Amino acid sequence: MQTPIRFRGTATYLTNDALEASVDCALGLQKPLLVRGEPGTGKTLLAEAVAEALNTELITWHVKSTTRAQEGLYTYDTVQRLYDSRFGDGDVKNIRHYIKLGPLGRAFSADKRVVLLIDEVDKADIEFPNDLLHELDRMRFRVIETNDEVVAKDRPVVIITSNAEKELPDAFLRRCVFHFIDFPEKELMTRIVEVHHPKLDKTLIEQAMDAFYKIRGMQRLRKRPSTSELVDWIHMLKSMGVRDVKLEKNLPFLGTLLKKEQDLVAYADQVSGGARWRS
Repeated sequence: MQTPIRFRGTATYLTNDALEASVDCALGLQKPLLVRGEPGTGKTLLAEAVAEALNTELITWHVKSTTRAQEGLYTYDTVQRLYDSRFGDGDVKNIRHYIKLGPLGRAFSADKRVVLLIDEVDKADIEFPNDLLHELDRMRFRVIETNDEVVAKDRPVVIITSNAEKELPDAFLRRCVFHFIDFPEKELMTRIVEVHHPKLDKTLIEQAMDAFYKIRGMQRLRKRPSTSELVDWIHMLKSMGVRDVKLEKNLPFLGTLLKKEQDLVAYADQVSGGARWRS
């Protein structure tokens, strides 16, 4: 019996027990892992970490509002074929030259198991998730124009991210393993920062972390700063030699943390008003 694979993160992607268990469950059941969480919690980076841990290729499909499941399988470039027929370039008789595999098609045709990231699935039409899982269940498809059949040798590891912009169909949810990535607590966040900024002054880390979480706890913020923004902010503090961080109106490099004008106004109001901070 094959030993089950255990996911324990990577040197640069730190995890907790709950996330590791969800990934292990998806790997064991060979079901898609649906990951939700606020922007900046590492949903997309999770797929990169799983691919690194499995030592395999990562194929990424960024979903848009106009995306259709068929595009993930393949596209037939009729425009290029028409152009070649008019100007004499290319072998227009061979239709296969104009068939381009999409992310699903590349995952199915890979020589070994790959990781397939379907990013922000809820941006597409409401029918997209069910159409998508239909193709993932079958693990094969036929190219109508050539009658070629593409059959997956190994079921890809599928990681699907969602920002909860719209409700996903129950049928879709039933066929996935689900995990919600909580925003990291201070202890885990400190470890994440130390991965990106090793040997950083402990006092600076403590002050920056305290300010960061107080800002996230402010009222009226429309977009709370994320992990990546904290990492960027600390990078600027370190590179510019800032040694002391206090919550004040002219907080150094505030624009790396707050990206909306309304949030900058809310921050200034609460700092100048001497608000009590929530940890």
